[in-house]
Amino acid sequence: MAQNMTCDTWLGVEAVLEKYFLPILYSIEFVIGILGNTAVVLGYVFCLKKWKSGNIYLFNLSLSDLAFLCTLPMLVRSYASGKWTYGNILCISNRYLLHANLYTSILFLTFISIDRYLLMKYPFREHFLQKKEVSIFISVIIWIWVTLELLPILLFIEPTTANNDTTCNDYASSGDPKYSLIYSVCLTVLGFLIPLFVMCFFYLKIALFLKERSKQLTTSLPLEKPLNLVIMAVVIFSVLFTPYHIMRNVRIASLLEVWKQNKCTQITISSFYIMTRPLAFLNSVINPLFYFLMGDHFRDMMISQVRTFFKSIRR
Repeated sequence: MAQNMTCDTWLGVEAVLEKYFLPILYSIEFVIGILGNTAVVLGYVFCLKKWKSGNIYLFNLSLSDLAFLCTLPMLVRSYASGKWTYGNILCISNRYLLHANLYTSILFLTFISIDRYLLMKYPFREHFLQKKEVSIFISVIIWIWVTLELLPILLFIEPTTANNDTTCNDYASSGDPKYSLIYSVCLTVLGFLIPLFVMCFFYLKIALFLKERSKQLTTSLPLEKPLNLVIMAVVIFSVLFTPYHIMRNVRIASLLEVWKQNKCTQITISSFYIMTRPLAFLNSVINPLFYFLMGDHFRDMMISQVRTFFKSIRR
């Protein structure tokens, strides 16, 4: 009887999380993320005259965030009402864009870390990876790679209908869990763990580079910004993405036949998995900070444009 009460409690928690927690968090992320990323895109398009490799990665990162953020109003309404009213195609494309943003963001942040290291080692942009043409090519490859990487997910995402109400299930709650778990583990390794390893590798190289330079220079202040940027990217990886990937795999595993007899465990795992989802996609709100921390005079340029705008209004 105590176990039934515990299960009922977790079932209530799961319902509250889906009906209130997800809509509220996604709404906040939508409002703040749209404002931040729109300001950055407009700043790049209308204000930035000289584009560099890092600017190209950051611009693509912002476009990816905007594409994802545009899907949130539909998700908010569906979670709040408990049903999906936009059709199967929009359900699948919505989930697809959500994951595309996640893995393009990871890769663009990884190449931003590489670019920061190259900027320190080749301050006059002598390395071929620092050329604009190469950065554009890499950005296109990232979009193509993530698209191919996520094509199998279309086989697992499927809306369900019960009592004439359609539900757009998330990826971890759709499809055959046996095959979905294999794909999810592969996606975790290829899309998350390998980029994280690359980012940590360049963090180490930057730290060693700064240690050597500190012996030669009286101050290392000009060199600290690239290191801080890579540290920030690693923290975003660790804090935002790790819980989501762990719980997504655990959630899919809980749907296997071996675990099906323990319904209470499934509900508990599902509740914790729901909590990690808005956390993972919080990166779309935090990413604009990179534009102001990155340097390259972007922050000063934006502040100057805002001041000019307000002065013109006063006149």
